[in-house]
Amino acid sequence: MAAALIAALLVVASSVAMAGSAESNKPASLVAAVRQATGPFKDVEKATAAGYGMFHGCTSGAQEGAMGIHFANGNLVGDGAIDAAHPEVLMYEPKNGKLELLGVEYLVLADAWNAKNDAPPVLMGQMFNFVGAPNRYRLPAFYELHVWAWKSNPSGMFADFNTRVSCEDFNGAMDHH
Repeated sequence: MAAALIAALLVVASSVAMAGSAESNKPASLVAAVRQATGPFKDVEKATAAGYGMFHGCTSGAQEGAMGIHFANGNLVGDGAIDAAHPEVLMYEPKNGKLELLGVEYLVLADAWNAKNDAPPVLMGQMFNFVGAPNRYRLPAFYELHVWAWKSNPSGMFADFNTRVSCEDFNGAMDHH
């Protein structure tokens, strides 16, 4: 009887551990998906050839660091869909006249999303943040999720700002070569 009880407890414990590890792997899976989708865009020329263009200069905060320069793909921003393999925005840090890929921002306009969905977007277990209008980007209300796939962020891989990122080298007209 005791052996059967121990065996049953081991099955339950291993099931709980497996469920927990699957849940904890979701952030790593999303980072892996971002890296796979955006590896070619380390070369900003490939990003511009794919339809991404600089939007809103270099975004920084007073104390929280920066987001970097956003390169948005207007076709993806306007499609009302979320797809891990096709991020709407790429984030770059200006350094020594070059741009270093940091990560992505998934972005969907709230009106487009809310017309077809009853809840905020979630991608691989990560809930999006809501940004109302008016906002510093002069966009209508939207949902967003940052993923720092190429540069670690002490505030977390899904935080908006990164204290390790700076806009100090941004001159307003970056040469992408």
